[in-house]
Amino acid sequence: MWSSTHEGRTSATPERVYALFSDVTTWPNWNAGVASIDIDGPFVAGATARMTFPDGSQLPFSITWAEPGVGYEDLTVVPDMGVEVRVRHEVMAVASGSVITYRCDVHGASDEVCAEVGRQVSEDFDEVITALGDAAAQ
Repeated sequence: MWSSTHEGRTSATPERVYALFSDVTTWPNWNAGVASIDIDGPFVAGATARMTFPDGSQLPFSITWAEPGVGYEDLTVVPDMGVEVRVRHEVMAVASGSVITYRCDVHGASDEVCAEVGRQVSEDFDEVITALGDAAAQ
């Protein structure tokens, strides 16, 4: 298993951050690594979706937990690498706005493969959290 946590702050409320989480049409606006998201139904636990990257490649994922104003968790199975990637996206109110936390857990295969995949998945989390916080604060 491999795990990493990234955190950032915004002046926006948790509700405003969650509004961007749950409106997948906004993701390309604050995440440069996303060209588009196609979701099968509403943004709720059990929903399945496909992320299209700027290079045109796609990756299916599912929402395993979603709580308005609090956050969501997605699960991506990567059969070619023999891993499952869970990313928990949470937002918590603080006096100055909100703290946004992304936690990435990678299970399966070897520790080396989990670490390789985990580093690739989470390498831009600091930038994405900053851009999300900025977008939510506007």
